[in-house]
Amino acid sequence: MSEKVFLDELEKIGIKLDTKQINQFATYFQLLIEWNEKINLTSIVEKEQVYLKHFYDSLTIAKICNLDNQKLCDIGTGAGFPGIPLKIVFPNLKVTLVDSLGKRCTFLNEVIEKLNLEDIEVVNERAEVFSIENVEKYDIVTARAVAPLSQLLEIAICAVKINGIFIAMKTKNSDEILYLDNCLNKLSLTLNKKIEFLLPFECSNRLLISFKKNERTNKKYPRKYNLIKKNPL
Repeated sequence: MSEKVFLDELEKIGIKLDTKQINQFATYFQLLIEWNEKINLTSIVEKEQVYLKHFYDSLTIAKICNLDNQKLCDIGTGAGFPGIPLKIVFPNLKVTLVDSLGKRCTFLNEVIEKLNLEDIEVVNERAEVFSIENVEKYDIVTARAVAPLSQLLEIAICAVKINGIFIAMKTKNSDEILYLDNCLNKLSLTLNKKIEFLLPFECSNRLLISFKKNERTNKKYPRKYNLIKKNPL
């Protein structure tokens, strides 16, 4: 996906970039490649693939929720996906990027500085710890291909406001969603919306799943990570 095709495909989903935003994505790509030589950020380094599988893919979250003037947390953000592309395109979005690796957080802070982004912060912390320390702070919490759904929901849901949403970004239509009833009941969640689509050109499967938080999360969740992983809800 060239820059021109990137712009054309975004317009098809209702996103039009100005010159400043186009330049921000170009700088982001350059920083990603430079830093990837020092620390492991991504195995995808070809420009057309980065624009498709990282930039465009991150922005597809606009298909499932309103992002204007919302407070969003991106857990397990890695190299900043989807949080930084969303912040570039929706400047009124208030963003928190959470990652457990200090070196990645250093990279993210440099991207934020070089792109002159405001109302965006980086937190170096494990997601389940961050969630407990930021109860009901965010309108939207999202994660992109980080862990199985039941684990993600338990880890993240504390940080979601009542009536707020958690959005999972998955790379394929998994059977996970069929076995979530117990998890949803314990966490006071309902399945809000599900959207399946194909990425342009290569036609790989994508799945966006939105869950609504109905009540305050029981204080016993999230459990310690080893329990979450060993005995998922």
